[in-house]
Amino acid sequence: MKTPLNSRDTSRVAVPDVNALLRKLPKIEMHLHLEGAIRADTAVELARKNGVALPPFKQPQDLYTFTDLPSFLVVYSAIAQAVKTSEDFHRITYEMLEHCARSGARRVEFFISPHAHHGIDFKTQFHGIRAGMRDAATDFGVSAGFSPGVNRELGPAAGEEYLDRILENRCDELIGLGLDYNEPPYPPEPFAALFARARASGLRLSAHAGETAPAAFVRGAIDALKVDRVDHGYNIMNDPELLEHCRAAGLMFTCCPSNTRSTFSGVAMSDPRHPLRVMREAGLVMSINSDDPTMMQIDLTHEYKMAMDELGFTPADIRSSILASVEHCWLDEATRRQWLRDWPDEIDAILAPMVNS
Repeated sequence: MKTPLNSRDTSRVAVPDVNALLRKLPKIEMHLHLEGAIRADTAVELARKNGVALPPFKQPQDLYTFTDLPSFLVVYSAIAQAVKTSEDFHRITYEMLEHCARSGARRVEFFISPHAHHGIDFKTQFHGIRAGMRDAATDFGVSAGFSPGVNRELGPAAGEEYLDRILENRCDELIGLGLDYNEPPYPPEPFAALFARARASGLRLSAHAGETAPAAFVRGAIDALKVDRVDHGYNIMNDPELLEHCRAAGLMFTCCPSNTRSTFSGVAMSDPRHPLRVMREAGLVMSINSDDPTMMQIDLTHEYKMAMDELGFTPADIRSSILASVEHCWLDEATRRQWLRDWPDEIDAILAPMVNS
């Protein structure tokens, strides 16, 4: 029996490999912490080499077990202590950028925590990081820039001294300043003078706000710190007026889907009240990022897949997010214009099997 020409033989229709397609997409990673991207086996090797005690573990990956942000930061700080020499910083930077490149990242803007490496001068840290960036650019074609994060728990006075040391070691690869660590009870406003000085020095600004703290922390980051983008920002969903203000202003929010599993553990990804769903429905400018990929045992492709499978992002949403990251990343203008010309067609060609399936 012949099959009519106008009938569709569904048994022969190829099902697109969504994970492979998402991995091929050109991407920009805008929210990643270097110390949260150290491979577990690397952390163990460096700790043994440098005589640093780590929390108890049977297998290296056991180190990356935590239940909330405070317990995560304990592990984060312990791992950071294992990184001592310029060569160590080169290694963790190179391995991080390799990991990102394997997920299709062509630009990585990452945070570093110099204060977490007690006793290691900033010159040593920056030298190793920059060397790792150069080698990764050669080997994987990925460009990068880094932003030191101010530990808000240490207070603004310590932050001013921190900024002094950062500016003493200024380099082209240093692109911004962030604000991170535990939010409550450390609001953004006391850091206003520090951030104004950083901006006057030519650094771009972002702040972790509204991840575990209320929407008022997002407002403070915008009004007092005058940030160029907000990192996380999820609790903005509880302030409709602020939500609309940020939508109208086109402010970028660097979001990390896996992060919300712990920060909003009581809200299912499928729940319309999930912050990333609320933010997307409200029309906020959002990028998809991996935050602390090796500690969370994920990669950037995983986050894109989670956005589609669990958070309701469509191929059109993915496309918009990627192009928004090009618009809002801290990249030289010539490259930005080139990517804005080239990437739409490349993205459309990669996503076509998903759109047409």
